[in-house]
Amino acid sequence: MTSTQRRILAALAALCLSGGLMACGEDEDGGGGSASDAPAAGEKTIERDPANASKGTITVGSKNFTEQYILGEIYAQTLEAMGFNVQRRLNLGSEQVAYKALRGGDIDMYPEYTGTALTSFFDVKTADVPKDADAAYELAKKNYAENNVTALARTPFQNTYVIASTTETAQELGNPETASELFEKNPNLSLSGFPECRQRQDCLLGLRDVYGFKGKFVSSDGKFSDLDDDQADLTLAFSTDPQLALDKYTAYEDDKNFFPPYHITLGVRDQTIETIGPEAVETLEAVQEGMTEEAMRELNRRVELEKQPAKQAAAAYLEEEGFVGS
Repeated sequence: MTSTQRRILAALAALCLSGGLMACGEDEDGGGGSASDAPAAGEKTIERDPANASKGTITVGSKNFTEQYILGEIYAQTLEAMGFNVQRRLNLGSEQVAYKALRGGDIDMYPEYTGTALTSFFDVKTADVPKDADAAYELAKKNYAENNVTALARTPFQNTYVIASTTETAQELGNPETASELFEKNPNLSLSGFPECRQRQDCLLGLRDVYGFKGKFVSSDGKFSDLDDDQADLTLAFSTDPQLALDKYTAYEDDKNFFPPYHITLGVRDQTIETIGPEAVETLEAVQEGMTEEAMRELNRRVELEKQPAKQAAAAYLEEEGFVGS
């Protein structure tokens, strides 16, 4: 277990003791932690500015799945901690709906993945999305700016594709850490993936060319259930899937940067940037610094697998990172 995960667990334990969580159970899969693991509030603690309340209501949006709910809540609670009045619209639907709401002024900001923004909003072909994370972000930032939207700094984590197996399978294969190591010695393993993957250069076709994968492809949306039911040796998962926070599964590093980068950037209307000011922008970006893939897997696990409300998971994240007090 990472120190980030331990701090998340410690913060949740503290919330349980204070009555802050509606329901707290045993953490059978994620391990345990103690309050001493959580950093004390101090240098990073957000200070409330009463003047921010007079700047109008800031509307934070998100798309309609677990990770987006969590991110939307983290940004909304960050602004609230600074004293802003915040409205939430965290169930907007697809990226097209969310981006239309942003462009139209129905929302002031929402988090989007760089690869999604480039291909869905700015007509960049999937094959042309830069494989370098910073290059993809800079291209998205440039296109956003041309549409009166400021793209805040990208997050450390990305939610892109990743090859995964059960940990038992990984051990049987000698515990390879990268996709290159995995396929170099085991090119004939079977792989499950979404049906469209079979025809895509950025999926099955590219995996055969780049990594030398020669095995059977199983068309399925089952992902981890395919592994559990022995339908495939490997599956095409997402890098922040909550199941990857469990010891039961193992993900392999995409060491050749085959899959496009999908880091989060918070898109904010230029007018809203002027309203909230540079200190708020700096704080929103600082809050992202702890958003590693391990941290997001753990937060997704708590919301998706343990059914904890996204609002409470977000509050725990901000507390364990030292941005708000207990």
